[in-house]
Amino acid sequence: MLPRLMSLFLLALIRVLTGAQARWYGCPPKAEQRIYFANHQSHADLVLIWAALPHELRGITRPIAAKDYWTASRFKEWITTEVFHAIYVDRSKTTEQDPLEPLIDALGNGDSIILFPEGTRGFTEEPQPFKAGLYNLALKFPQVVLVPAWINNVQRVMPKGEVIPVPVLCSVTFGAPLQLQAGEERRAFLDRARQAVIALRDV
Repeated sequence: MLPRLMSLFLLALIRVLTGAQARWYGCPPKAEQRIYFANHQSHADLVLIWAALPHELRGITRPIAAKDYWTASRFKEWITTEVFHAIYVDRSKTTEQDPLEPLIDALGNGDSIILFPEGTRGFTEEPQPFKAGLYNLALKFPQVVLVPAWINNVQRVMPKGEVIPVPVLCSVTFGAPLQLQAGEERRAFLDRARQAVIALRDV
């Protein structure tokens, strides 16, 4: 009951602060297994894209969350676990676990996921080069639909050094699905996926 109430509260708060506008430019919202991959400029990215999805998709879509940041307090860990149903990724160099293992488990269970292929937040207008994770998942799960997304303005909601969010109109634009082509090399695919995200910036 409490996670449900918190979900409704966060949705209302996020929409007041950002508008959380979803723009389905290249595909409709559809209850099929997907990997949504997007640019990454703020810890709030996963919150905004989660809020932009319609209710029926939020329940089957799990965002990727940096374990060190989102478990730093009991409250953040509770929200990401009980409300967002996030998949934690350990970014430390000390672990021997394959960082893709939790994502593979989620996709194997039929979940959709929200992925940030840069691997870390960027601070420029264009995304950093994509890391290999998206390619490896596309190779392992060819039946999963790959949907690029551009998150706009979210970095301005919580400027660096500020503790109080600033109301700014934000949006998430979803593009046309991609497919890994037969024999396509890793870097060629990742560059193509990155360009698909960038192309949504000015749509």
